[in-house]
Amino acid sequence: MDMEKVNSMDFGEFVDVFGNVVERCPLIAAAVWSQRPFSNSEDLEKHFFAFIDALPQSGQEGILRCHPDLAGRELQQGTLTAESRREQGGAGLMSLDAAERLRLAELNAQYRARFGFPFVLAARLSDRAAVPGELARRLQRPPAEELRTALGEVKKIGRLRLADLLGAAGLAGP
Repeated sequence: MDMEKVNSMDFGEFVDVFGNVVERCPLIAAAVWSQRPFSNSEDLEKHFFAFIDALPQSGQEGILRCHPDLAGRELQQGTLTAESRREQGGAGLMSLDAAERLRLAELNAQYRARFGFPFVLAARLSDRAAVPGELARRLQRPPAEELRTALGEVKKIGRLRLADLLGAAGLAGP
């Protein structure tokens, strides 16, 4: 999809297409729509991320709370968004055995109790073997540092999702 098409979208179409760039946060796409026209995919990405950065801490934590636990209840119940299902599936999190699911559930619960939001990781850039270790490692971080890290993961996820929508491999870089 080229920028001419993106810039010509009406409000509803834009929110329909880009509403889940940030997990379950169509309000961000709604706000970004008003920033048109976008010069290129990087400009569009910049507006999504600037919105996140401009939020107070409570708003940033709210964005994190919109994310599901990795291999958690929403995966088991089949209520993940299509994007999250694809991302978690690609990381092998849909095929965990019972012991692996239990370990992740325990770590997810500890993480939520410590930070007040779910563990967020760009699953497409990880795999099932690495997730528990990364979760355990990040559990040890100071809260302010972990908030920054988690928001960085939200941005990685958003960058990958924008690249999928736009067909722009250049957006998928680090």
